[in-house]
Amino acid sequence: MPHCITLIPGDGIGPEVADATKRVLAGTGVNIEWDVQHSGLQALEESGDALPDATVESVRANGVALKGPTTTPVGKGHVSANVRLRRALDLYASIRPAKSMPGVVSRYEDLDLVVVRENTEGLYSGQEVQVTDGVVVSIKVVTEAASRRIATAAFEYARKNGRKRVTAVHKANIMKMGDGFFLECVGDIAKGYPEIQYDTAIIDALCMQLVRNPNVFDVMLMENLYGDIISDLCAGLVGGLGVVPGANIGADVAVFEAVHGSAPDIAGQGVANPLGLIKSAVLMLEHIGELSAAERLYSAIEQTMLDPKARTADLGGNATTNDVVDAILEAC
Repeated sequence: MPHCITLIPGDGIGPEVADATKRVLAGTGVNIEWDVQHSGLQALEESGDALPDATVESVRANGVALKGPTTTPVGKGHVSANVRLRRALDLYASIRPAKSMPGVVSRYEDLDLVVVRENTEGLYSGQEVQVTDGVVVSIKVVTEAASRRIATAAFEYARKNGRKRVTAVHKANIMKMGDGFFLECVGDIAKGYPEIQYDTAIIDALCMQLVRNPNVFDVMLMENLYGDIISDLCAGLVGGLGVVPGANIGADVAVFEAVHGSAPDIAGQGVANPLGLIKSAVLMLEHIGELSAAERLYSAIEQTMLDPKARTADLGGNATTNDVVDAILEAC
């Protein structure tokens, strides 16, 4: 039986890296039946909605989606299709691994970090109000239910993947109620995982330590805004957003996505780096139980990156998108 999976190509370079990922997945031999849906600017132009109901229902019905990057206007225009999708499907856990790759130039070697980000509330709850002229209030929402379930997700991930340490990231020295309550909830969950070391870190101190000596960390658990920032910082430590994957997990649904932008300036030129979405597809294969294919594909990616001729411009080479795909398929 084929795996029925929703494919959301996205905007800009999205369709190109989505097609590249489809080719690579076909090369693994995994039987996938794609249900192509749209979100972002293309969906807005075609239907008047950046996230059509049909897209949400497709993901809900299939339970799994692979998603390319979508464009979100800054300071105006439509609400982020990414944020809306996460809310609509209650994709509460963002999992962002950041792992060094052979051949990819970065400041650190043998780095293997994971950011677990609460995806549904915090300062991204969208509750803002202008209380008077010149005064806007943004409300940070922290609930027991969301805090406990993201903590459970982090510790379960650590247990399943043989991780030794979970660090809860916070600013409870200033936001004593909100972040303090988050830490209370996480600490309570941590008691159920005695084999995993648990500690905490203030976010500004964490940022300094990530730059100086990131190898001391393992799994980092945090609220929404912190996770958004720190996950990109960690991507920068291993070569950039073009080489890191992302997963958004809910109780019954999972969306695996490229975490880089839609890069409209290079769209259609065939030079986009497809590794972000391809590595997200590795996580997807693991999620659907295709463990052998996932291992083979990841090994092929690592082997490919040892060849300078298979690196795109963002990684210091001049390979095309198709060059990368061909090299991965040859290595599979």
